[in-house]
Amino acid sequence: MIKQKKDFYKYFRLIIIPAVFLGFYVLTFLIDPYRLWTEYFKRTSFEIAAEWIFVLGFCWILTEVSLLISRKLDAKLSWVSYPLTRFLVQFSIQIITTIVLLYLYLHACLLALAETKISTDLDELVVRQAFGVSILLSILISLVFTGNFFFQKWKAALLESAELNLKASKFKQIALEAQLQSLKMQLDPHFMFNNFSTLSALIEEDQCLAQHFLENLSRVYRYMIVNIKRNIISVEEEICFAKAYFYLIKIRLGENVKMEVNIKDELSQKGIPPITLQLLIENAIKHNTASRSRPLHILISNDDQGNLIISNSLQRLNYNIPSTCTGLKNIGSRYGLLSSRVPEVTETEDTFSVKLPLLSIGVHADTDH
Repeated sequence: MIKQKKDFYKYFRLIIIPAVFLGFYVLTFLIDPYRLWTEYFKRTSFEIAAEWIFVLGFCWILTEVSLLISRKLDAKLSWVSYPLTRFLVQFSIQIITTIVLLYLYLHACLLALAETKISTDLDELVVRQAFGVSILLSILISLVFTGNFFFQKWKAALLESAELNLKASKFKQIALEAQLQSLKMQLDPHFMFNNFSTLSALIEEDQCLAQHFLENLSRVYRYMIVNIKRNIISVEEEICFAKAYFYLIKIRLGENVKMEVNIKDELSQKGIPPITLQLLIENAIKHNTASRSRPLHILISNDDQGNLIISNSLQRLNYNIPSTCTGLKNIGSRYGLLSSRVPEVTETEDTFSVKLPLLSIGVHADTDH
């Protein structure tokens, strides 16, 4: 931002000083078109060059002073916060400063050019015209500078709006992907067959256990239907869902899998994207062996920095299951839109873990896409 401002000031001077120099003579002609301009070039080259240097020097000083006034007022009196006050203050200071500046500059130049025809040409009417033209030029410089300020603000607003629209579009795409993934799991014949087969067997063997199984199964489906469109949900709700989901797995796999939840109470009201824990639990079970002699351990805990850690014992399958890492990519993408911090995956010889930054629920409103 600072470099952009410096570049603007540099190019502003290159453009505005010649423009002000030309504008000085155009405005002078418009104010007094009946002046004998044909006599203008009948003077000596030295006198014409001296006048041009005189006018160019004044245009340069006028430009620098106008820029200085605008920069100082930018720090004290913002156009955005106090537009009317800034307008009145800036233009009042601009006019007063221009009058004083021209008065001092004329006297200084008259002393330097006392022996030339320029000094005799500066009669009372010419001086008044010079003051009028200088004030108009000063206002013009200020208007150009102010116009650029509002143009930059407008351009920044457009870019910000475009970024927000792009972010909203990404949210929609990722949410739809997550929703599709959730629906696929719900409609997965194996998932449905396994759960209904388990439920059918439990009804014959233990109706009380079958009732608990059915309650957790309905809780899992209800959670995915209700919360899949939300951007963020509390850790407490997500862990309740994860326990219900793991209960279904536990009934089928028994002591082959174990899950432990050990997090601080104060972290339960922090936020996390929904379905995150389910994806990580499913990922752990899908890619690791689990037996009674060597059960798969899943641990949900936190570190000292308040991050959620989901880890599992690493015991790879003897055969490879093709993996697109869709679950991890989806989690990373959703975090990328919600926070500057993203999940970190760590793999050691014995453990696979994912660190999830916890978010503030109040900052991110839930939206339906």
